[in-house]
Amino acid sequence: MQNKSIAEMAADLRLRSYSSVELTRHYLERIARLDPGLNSFISVAAEPALAAAEHADRAIAAGTAGPLAGIPIAHKDIFCTSGLKTSCGSRMLDRFIAPYDATVVERLAAAGAVVLGKTNMDEFAMGSSNETSYYGPVRNPWDPTRVPGGSSGGSAAAVAARLCAAATGTDTGGSIRQPAALCGVTGIKPTYGRCSRWGMIAFASSLDQAGVLARSAADAACVLDEMAGFDPRDSTSADVAVPDYVDSLDEEIAGLRIGLPKEYFGAGLDGRVAASVHEATKELERLGADVRDISLPNSPLSVPVYYVVAPAECSSNLARFDGVRYGHRCEDPRDLEDLYKRSRAEGFGAEVQRRIMIGTYVLSAGYYDAYYLKAQKIRHLIADDFQRAFEEVDVIMGPTAPTTAFPLGAKMDDPVAMYLNDIYTIATNLAGLPGMSIPVAPVDGLPVGLQLIGNYFQEARLLSVAHRFQRATHWHLAAPEGFQ
Repeated sequence: MQNKSIAEMAADLRLRSYSSVELTRHYLERIARLDPGLNSFISVAAEPALAAAEHADRAIAAGTAGPLAGIPIAHKDIFCTSGLKTSCGSRMLDRFIAPYDATVVERLAAAGAVVLGKTNMDEFAMGSSNETSYYGPVRNPWDPTRVPGGSSGGSAAAVAARLCAAATGTDTGGSIRQPAALCGVTGIKPTYGRCSRWGMIAFASSLDQAGVLARSAADAACVLDEMAGFDPRDSTSADVAVPDYVDSLDEEIAGLRIGLPKEYFGAGLDGRVAASVHEATKELERLGADVRDISLPNSPLSVPVYYVVAPAECSSNLARFDGVRYGHRCEDPRDLEDLYKRSRAEGFGAEVQRRIMIGTYVLSAGYYDAYYLKAQKIRHLIADDFQRAFEEVDVIMGPTAPTTAFPLGAKMDDPVAMYLNDIYTIATNLAGLPGMSIPVAPVDGLPVGLQLIGNYFQEARLLSVAHRFQRATHWHLAAPEGFQ
């Protein structure tokens, strides 16, 4: 059952080939048996999942079921989920039980999806390897000695290991696309504002965006159809009509203009990854696309810009976790200052503390203009580069990550090397554009991701290109040994 698409599962449920309860029990058994070696889940909600599955079965029998009725999914542990722990992978929120559902959670529940549990993640979404979690690192199902990518590594690993049909994620600088690439699954980050951020615990408010990790573009479209749309509770939500992503999957790509940025194929890119990406673009040419070289001249500045803007926003967003209003509280504080210092020092891990300190510094008097304001100006230049490129092409493509999954611990002592793993994904967040990653030919048995970037609110185009590619190839169907 775990190798069927969401559409196939939904059809089986409606034909009563099996029930949602049986399907949910199947996935819960796989999680219990296989996840101890991966650590992709922080919490498993077995009883609520089975109750939701029973409700879905009744709705299917009554003919009132939603599009995702009975389909088992998982949520990244950054989305508030009523009655379940929402930890953000941090000791700071280890005891927090969300009193309400995030809009994304609410909408997927309304569509009938069954929530199996909450997936592991880098602490407060800060990381590129899923090694900063308070609950321990996630392991890549393709090679458990390697990272799954981050920060949505738990969701990516769970989907790759067939422990859920799909999972939500968030992407601030590549945190859906990079783990999708390293785990060999499909991941899409919609346009900023396309999916509500209400109830999604903030890291960097102008960059964070909810999205989907799934086995295929078709599966991702099924989930995104239910997630996307305007939310009046979210001031950053875009009031823009949402197309039917599933109905748009079969759009023709003959004549589609694809741009390959020369800046994405320079030093730092593994030559074998580059070869795999180029072979994928040749397949798209065989399908009728017109592939040409383009330039995004300011894209090399995206990493330094991001690591000014994102820490500044994280410094502000995480100020509320002080031991008084939210989060972990230290034992027996001597006074208010001691309460603040020890609660935050104990509650936050090293990477979060590092980014808070950087962000506080760049926002401080005397440095705001030199760092934060200048970074925002360059951010506009990066966005302008994309708009000039989209006058020539319809979709931009390139590698998602510069290498395949690296060994656990390999970059933990070198933050700059870790940050550079997102060098091809960050610019998309800075510009607010939609982007996705799909699997292409592996290197030495490890997955490689092809990144697709579209213009604003063109998720349907990205999904249709990915779907056409996946109909012609088989990389998205591959499962890690032991998880088939």
